[in-house]
Amino acid sequence: MTGVHPAVADRSPAPVPEPLPRPVADAHTHLDACGCVDAADVTAAADRAEQVGVRRMVTVGDDLASARWAADAAQWDPRVWAAVAIHPTRADTLDEAARAELEQLARRERVVAVGETGLDHYWDAAPADAQREAFAWHIDLAKRVGLPLMIHDRDAHDEVLAVLSAEGAPPVVVFHCFSGDAGFARRCLDAGAVLSFAGPVSFKNARALAEAAALVPADRLLVETDAPFLTPHPHRGRRNEPYALPWTVRALAALRGVDVAQLCDQVSRTTARVFGWPEP
Repeated sequence: MTGVHPAVADRSPAPVPEPLPRPVADAHTHLDACGCVDAADVTAAADRAEQVGVRRMVTVGDDLASARWAADAAQWDPRVWAAVAIHPTRADTLDEAARAELEQLARRERVVAVGETGLDHYWDAAPADAQREAFAWHIDLAKRVGLPLMIHDRDAHDEVLAVLSAEGAPPVVVFHCFSGDAGFARRCLDAGAVLSFAGPVSFKNARALAEAAALVPADRLLVETDAPFLTPHPHRGRRNEPYALPWTVRALAALRGVDVAQLCDQVSRTTARVFGWPEP
């Protein structure tokens, strides 16, 4: 989740894209915010995604209630996994009870990442010191439970890297919905991070982001929807869902000058390695 978003329930859904030639995974989505409530909804969303080649997805919690829901949803369908954390805009809700429950959730089967956590200086919905403290706690949690850390970074590039350096990053760090330029991408890659790109990489005014996406090595690249937000071009502004991921995959393939099937295979291998899945 890229921050505090306006409601999207009244927007029409993006159209169904042409199926991808090879399977991929949506590395970051919010199925609850997409309108999923129960197991039947989750299975229906996974079915819609699988029909276009999106065979796996990670649904992400951003407060305690949605973290609980995500961990449960990962049990409802074998194509769904979960990540759990308190979003930085809600960092001031991370009390001792929340910490204890999040640690329990992070240790559940099919929870594959701690996230999304990090810093958000765009909305400043939570005090900066609370965000830094919560971020540090999530970093420690990821290391204790042996899971990748999924980072939210909005207008906080330098400080995010500073906190990671000060606290000691876990072995696997994913910058969700990467939003930096080529220079920041190189800094993240030098720090060992994996970069995940969402719909904005397809936007015509996102030249700096496109330059960053073009230079990321294939073994450090993920794709995501961040649904129901950030629907890719040419359907920007409409409601997003994991089935819309092929629009972003094809945009990335064009930016990188590679065949779509080749990119699918590369991304699938990287996603499997990051989250500990068998390759599809």
